[in-house]
Amino acid sequence: MASTRGILVPGAIDARFTLTRHAPCAELAEIVERYWIVRWTLAAPYAQETLPHPNVNVVVGTHQPGVHGPRRRRFVAELAGDGWVIGAKIRPGAFGAFVDAPMCELAERTWPVARVFPGLAEEVAAAACDEDRIARFEAVLRRCGPVLDSEMREANRIVALAQAEPSIARVAELAVRARMPVRTMERLFRTHVGVTPKWVVRRYRVHEAAERVAHGDTVEWSVLARELGYADQSHLIRDFKAQIGRTPAQYASECTAAAMRP
Repeated sequence: MASTRGILVPGAIDARFTLTRHAPCAELAEIVERYWIVRWTLAAPYAQETLPHPNVNVVVGTHQPGVHGPRRRRFVAELAGDGWVIGAKIRPGAFGAFVDAPMCELAERTWPVARVFPGLAEEVAAAACDEDRIARFEAVLRRCGPVLDSEMREANRIVALAQAEPSIARVAELAVRARMPVRTMERLFRTHVGVTPKWVVRRYRVHEAAERVAHGDTVEWSVLARELGYADQSHLIRDFKAQIGRTPAQYASECTAAAMRP
């Protein structure tokens, strides 16, 4: 089963909207994690929430196009009527290959697509099918000639480590695993990721908890709290509610209801 980490109430997929994911070409694989395409036809509006990863997303289509920097809070897409979007999920630390600016300037912000990729929106809108959309998207990205430097690769590596091991609970622990001083890692993240190592560690722990709930796993919260390095169950529940916007029990009920909806 494909991971739905970051997609809140994933049972809405297919029932409310469709989501497809596409791998990048080999030339861009170090920079683009994947392309994603969402379509919807709705009789009534629907608010689709995500709990963002520490990535930049370049989005073209009928709803909130733009270069979306990393966001600390939930992202809500108010979907209505008929629509579509295609996005490129840029690997953490890699967007600096396209711009000469620290990523902290893009965090919590959305830039117009044309500011970085002139002509991209028009190219993609003129495509005849999804394969053509992706091909045109990739052609524009390749024309920019993006190249990662050693610091960007290092930022990618450390974020990937935190994502793969959500039991890492503290920045100092991540720094030890990354073989890098804490201050150096914090500067690296500010420049190339746009959010702090503490934010990344905290986000991936909640992603792990939410993924288990959403897929109907029976969760022993005291056990999971220990697995994810929380002091106790109450700290996990408090962190979960702060990021997801509801308690684990409320979220589980919502996911169950969405999965049962015809």
